[in-house]
Amino acid sequence: MSTSRTDAAVRARRHATQEMLERLQAVLAAAARDHTPVTIAALARTARVSRTFLYQNQQARALIEQATRTSRPHPGVSNSASRAQPAWKERALNAEDALTQAQREIRTQRTRIAELLGKIRDLEHDLPEGSLQRIVTENTTLKQHVRQLTQDNQQIQERLTSARQNNRFMDKRIADLEAQLAPYLTTPPPRP
Repeated sequence: MSTSRTDAAVRARRHATQEMLERLQAVLAAAARDHTPVTIAALARTARVSRTFLYQNQQARALIEQATRTSRPHPGVSNSASRAQPAWKERALNAEDALTQAQREIRTQRTRIAELLGKIRDLEHDLPEGSLQRIVTENTTLKQHVRQLTQDNQQIQERLTSARQNNRFMDKRIADLEAQLAPYLTTPPPRP
């Protein structure tokens, strides 16, 4: 059984590694198509793999080396300018996306806070003066009552368990007495 689990774990690990390699290939193909520079951090983030995987997996390293060899700058364009332009562009797009997402989240949070504050005001408005203290007192009383009922329930459960044990003992005792009386009940009484 342990070998089947081990085999299943090995197959799952290989499948996961293969999926990561396929994602890496897709990202490298997109980078080559867009003429973006290949960096480990960008590859790891875009392919949703760890940097450790990119450094330690031999197939991943081979794919990255092949992509860096085949990516040549266009003639007439300086190497540093071609690398700086897409990196700057990518950072700007990432910053815009992060800003948009942050603004959306802030709007959502502000809306939720406003709704909750409105509910609190509605609840406070509906309560007459002094009712807050009365509610707190009732809540404390109810908690004490629940505690008392829990203790009573526990005592009743213990009594029920004891009664069941006594009942089993009495059933056994009755069965023993019936077994002792059985010979007298089945034989006819002697005639005078």
